[in-house]
Amino acid sequence: MKIGITCYPTYGGSGAVATELGIALAARGHDVHFITYQQPFRLPRFLPRVFFHEVAVGRYPLFEFPPYDLALAVRMHEVVRDHGLDVLHCHYAIPHATSAWIARQMLHERALTNAAHGRGEWAGDAPPSDVALVTTLHGTDITIVGQDPSFWAITKFSIEKSDAITAVSHYLREETIRSFGCTTCEVSVIPNFIDPALYDRASHQPVFAREREGGRRILLHISNFRPVKRVRDIVQIFAKVDAAVPSTLVMVGDGPDRALAEEEARQCGVADRVRFYGKIDAVAPLLADADLFLLPTDRESFGLSALEALASGVPVVGAAVGGLVEVVRDGVTGALRSVGDIDGMAAAAIGILRDPARHSAMAAAAAADARARFSQDAVVAEYESLYERTIAQRKARRAVRV
Repeated sequence: MKIGITCYPTYGGSGAVATELGIALAARGHDVHFITYQQPFRLPRFLPRVFFHEVAVGRYPLFEFPPYDLALAVRMHEVVRDHGLDVLHCHYAIPHATSAWIARQMLHERALTNAAHGRGEWAGDAPPSDVALVTTLHGTDITIVGQDPSFWAITKFSIEKSDAITAVSHYLREETIRSFGCTTCEVSVIPNFIDPALYDRASHQPVFAREREGGRRILLHISNFRPVKRVRDIVQIFAKVDAAVPSTLVMVGDGPDRALAEEEARQCGVADRVRFYGKIDAVAPLLADADLFLLPTDRESFGLSALEALASGVPVVGAAVGGLVEVVRDGVTGALRSVGDIDGMAAAAIGILRDPARHSAMAAAAAADARARFSQDAVVAEYESLYERTIAQRKARRAVRV
């Protein structure tokens, strides 16, 4: 198959999953075309069967806000036309699925023009005028942006115009149906996944020798430091843990609330034991050398960083919200508490770290569970099957129309 993938290429779970999916599909023999405004952060510079098409957005004085969605639609149209894509897979309903629908309408108009001039559906070596549209919902597009009155109608439209819709968790599927009333849409749940070879603790060398001086334990957090991640809670939890079990907190990522986290560390008197390392693309070595992962978020549609931690044999302490309860098994692979329960999360972390046998059992269970339920091979095969069904269904509908 020839597959187009559009995602947000910057630091975040949806872009990471979309990129890893594309790489895995290419390894299975498909041609994969990434269409976005910059190279996805987890995409190497060259891989066989992987292509990158940059979306150029013109800047004119008339446009206070450059229309990326329209520029994306044009680029999608060009790539489908020139490379004969079978499917466009959009990660996030808006603007990506919206742009894909526009691109497909442009292809249809071109086919009608060709037909009117007696050229049939094809013009020279041009590809067919149709392409299947698959949309994967990751969370923010549904739970925050899509429910804004300014975007609700276009989000609903984009979902309903997709040929196939997937959500990364059962929680997000139900939230989509509840929020948008898409009763005629079939939303399939296909979870995020991990590469078991990459997130294998034994395959990485220790990286936190300095942070472990004096026998300290390593608590880790990875995110884009948005308000939803509650990074101040992370520092407060750490301060309580450190008072009972000497530790170092490693904060990976960047975003609008980083300064708040740094200030919280100073106020809690633990600034010298908190390390802010900024954005790091290759997080597997860091996870392999951590003892505990903290994710006290106030909403989470899945929690890819938590899954990567579990796969690395790192128990997760976090909030019992959204799709995170489908990823972390409370009491087995980690501990989940109510949002804002800093004392409860700290107590859970201390209990795990103080009991070596319990920590070891949780770590082993975490790695095994992640591989059993979220393996790359199984999830990528689900997407392949979905593509094939969706393409076949569109061809069948076109044959009936003809």
